[in-house]
Amino acid sequence: MNRHTAEMKRDNGRSLHDSGAMSRHDPGRASPLRRLLSKHILAGAVALAIPALGLGLAACGGTSSSAAATSPSTTTTQTGGPAGFVGDAGSGGGSNARSTNAAGGSVGKVTGVSGSSFTVSTPTGEKVTVKKTSSTVYDKGTSRSAASAVTKGKTVLVLGKVNSTTITASQVIVAPAISLSKASASVISFERGTQSASKTVGQIPTDYSEGSGTIVSGTAATKATKAALTSYAGGIVDRVVHLNNGEYEVHYIGVNWPHHIFVTSNFKVVGAD
Repeated sequence: MNRHTAEMKRDNGRSLHDSGAMSRHDPGRASPLRRLLSKHILAGAVALAIPALGLGLAACGGTSSSAAATSPSTTTTQTGGPAGFVGDAGSGGGSNARSTNAAGGSVGKVTGVSGSSFTVSTPTGEKVTVKKTSSTVYDKGTSRSAASAVTKGKTVLVLGKVNSTTITASQVIVAPAISLSKASASVISFERGTQSASKTVGQIPTDYSEGSGTIVSGTAATKATKAALTSYAGGIVDRVVHLNNGEYEVHYIGVNWPHHIFVTSNFKVVGAD
């Protein structure tokens, strides 16, 4: 091998080495290792950015998915009757004049009888379930009677503990001295989608506010319920409230009007709204 040929081989070797080095360090061509590292770095950056994004949304009034999943829900409960009933949604407000299983009652015609209960339809078409108990007292007119006196088609006045459209009867009066047609003449029946009527009849206590007073039971509740149902038949009395002026507010559900019937201390109906 002459000197010139040897120099050419050395030059070719340096050229191959230099081209390989350039390909390894060429910024325009990322190696497989560099691409792998870049993917890990990018994934880490995204993972760090997501919590930061959630915090940013929360700070701006937005809601992140984690916050929405753990935040408690708020439920508003409206008392005054079963679903579909129109009542005084604003009454109560911390007063004790709200209750289930309070003393009340209803009046209407018997539509069905079973061993432990019977059903009643009020003059406005409201359906009431009456539960019998071993202590339920039955009267026919003004005389003591028996459960057998309750038959389909009879008019009955039912008194007892009221929970929505169910009454656990303490007393059932068959053929009470109530004219259903007259007593229901001014009552506005419930119609779905119809706004509750807003009107006032007679005398309303000047200091009365919805939800005021104390729920009562016993003789006072029975007499006030009877008086209210004698004047306004069609709905269900679900509580009787003793007011500060000595009168009673009889709360009425299942109709569009009235919702409050006012009875004096002598159990005379004097107003309604």
